[in-house]
Amino acid sequence: MKKRIVILGSTGSIGANTLSVIKQNQDKFQVTGLTAKSNVDLLEQQIREFKPRVVSIFDKGKVSDLEKRLKGLDIEILCGEEGTVKVATLKECDMVVSAMVGSAGLIPTLKAIESKKDIALANKEVLVMAGEIIMEKLEKGGNLIPIDSEHNAIFQSLVGDRENLIRRLILTASGGPFVHLSLSDLKYVSVEEALRHPKWEMGEKVSIDSATMMNKGLEVIEAKWLFNVKIEQIEILIHPQSIIHSMVEFVDGSIIAQLSPPDMKIPISYALNYPKRLENKLPSLNLAKIGELTFLKPDPDKFLCLSYAYEAIRKGGTMPTALNASNEIAVQSFLKREISFLDIPRVIRATMNDHNALKVNKLDDVLRADKWARQRAKEIVAELKKDSKKPSKYTSIPEKNIDFRQNI
Repeated sequence: MKKRIVILGSTGSIGANTLSVIKQNQDKFQVTGLTAKSNVDLLEQQIREFKPRVVSIFDKGKVSDLEKRLKGLDIEILCGEEGTVKVATLKECDMVVSAMVGSAGLIPTLKAIESKKDIALANKEVLVMAGEIIMEKLEKGGNLIPIDSEHNAIFQSLVGDRENLIRRLILTASGGPFVHLSLSDLKYVSVEEALRHPKWEMGEKVSIDSATMMNKGLEVIEAKWLFNVKIEQIEILIHPQSIIHSMVEFVDGSIIAQLSPPDMKIPISYALNYPKRLENKLPSLNLAKIGELTFLKPDPDKFLCLSYAYEAIRKGGTMPTALNASNEIAVQSFLKREISFLDIPRVIRATMNDHNALKVNKLDDVLRADKWARQRAKEIVAELKKDSKKPSKYTSIPEKNIDFRQNI
């Protein structure tokens, strides 16, 4: 029988790549549900090609347009968070690909886990916000297989060695578009420059996170929960070629790495068909042509967001939620050209300074912290906009509270 797949966030980069993998393996997979935020044009194309039974569009204002376009088709059309949750928990589903961007993916993914679905996870914010809750839910049924190239690489490296002791996890990072720029140069970077990733084609939010290296900070928190390791065991190396996607060092000194071309269809295909691999038509890795693989340590003074992620998970409780929420607001504001690139860590720092981290006992604790942090971050953005032409208490580059170099 074909594996029945639901994709949350089908019109994004991960969603589109997932459908590409499914298209090449139609004998193995069947799409039963799709969800999207607001891209009606692309969603319509996907529906006509893959013929899901039910779809949901988050933007309620786009429902009537989608209904008109799909008139005559045998398909159920839903909307909003309620519709996304219904698609995520479809009875006729074996695996849910969680590819929504940001905190919006938390509740649908959590409900899919509670429905005992296998999860192919590309939304790192789910574990950043509610890692403890998610992992507890998974103990009651269902599997979680990471799609992020770094965590998928670690997952692959641990196959057959899950009982062995891990000394450290080494997450690799491309370094983004500004890896070779000085801190002073970052004052003047534009939105277009920040979106121009040297290796990966990603959505806007993830691209900016890569430029600030917050993406890697969120991945550190995700790895802590996924692989049940201490934060001190997770290290980061910048690897500009993006060929080694991550490594695991065991207590005997052996290091296992996963190498492949920088193409998200590889980890996606592994997650969809785990534990068996799928054949693909991508070019093989030519190491002789590549010539050399290089590594360097991230500069903690330049990539402050990375420091803040380590700090947030060490403080624990709702602090990672505040980190994530303030980052989402800051990135949105930067993309709207309301604040500068270096204002992103300023918004996060100020929000974290004002947040009273509480222990997470239930989902409501996470949701309240998320709501508070978003509102506080918006207030800070407003102050930065108001004081953009004169000094303000947020203008100077903030001092980091923790030196994460001990983890590198």
